[in-house]
Amino acid sequence: MSSPDLINGLFECFGGLLLCRNCVQLYRDKMIRGVTWPVTLFFAAWGFWNCFYYPHLDQWLSFSGGLVIVSANTVWVTMAIFYTRRERRGV
Repeated sequence: MSSPDLINGLFECFGGLLLCRNCVQLYRDKMIRGVTWPVTLFFAAWGFWNCFYYPHLDQWLSFSGGLVIVSANTVWVTMAIFYTRRERRGV
């Protein structure tokens, strides 16, 4: 385990936990304001790339943290699309 992998992995894990808080807030609000889901979709796609890329660099802690981030971003994007469509239908 390298120091850069440890540091990056910790950042990724902590960032993923913070993103989980966004998912909880979106679940409570059931609407989004001031944020567009395509931006988070971009970062989710980047997260999927990282899950492919980190193992090739033998950076397993970064990979683990990347899984947390990509999971939280994917959940948030899915919820945002669902609630946006629901709001447009007037439900």
